[in-house]
Amino acid sequence: MDAEHEREFRDFVASRSKSLLHTAYLLTGDWEQGRDLLQTALAGTARRWARLHDRQSPEAYVRRALYHAHIDRFRRPGWGRETATAEPPERAPSGAGLDHADAVAQRRDLVAALRRLPKRQRAIVVLRYFEDRPDAEIADLLGISAGTVRSQTHKALTTLRVSMRDEIRIEG
Repeated sequence: MDAEHEREFRDFVASRSKSLLHTAYLLTGDWEQGRDLLQTALAGTARRWARLHDRQSPEAYVRRALYHAHIDRFRRPGWGRETATAEPPERAPSGAGLDHADAVAQRRDLVAALRRLPKRQRAIVVLRYFEDRPDAEIADLLGISAGTVRSQTHKALTTLRVSMRDEIRIEG
């Protein structure tokens, strides 16, 4: 990579890495795994930067690389497997704490429920509801049909509703 392309790539990473890391975290449910995933996607992008930056949106390319790296990593045996625990994490008694604490707990529960979704459904939910992407763009990014995006969205939301309802019952 020549000096000009390297500067452009560094500027791109500096300006977009926060948003990309947030997406990687939502996909993996873990900040460290999210950082590793983003690093993998950016390394592949850096190798192609000279050809890439003139022809298409670099961010779209990185996001596609991010989602595909996420799917590929979990296909490898033993990589990043989540481990179940015998007991759920401790919770504060119902009614204790501030509204902010409740919001943090609810967000934690939502991220945990997202982590239990199959990888494709999780990617679709992140793209649709956290990044506000249309079905056609999601389909293009993941290499599936728009109909599959809609059906997997429906299944994922049904699973999340049941999971969140169960969390409320456990707390109450």
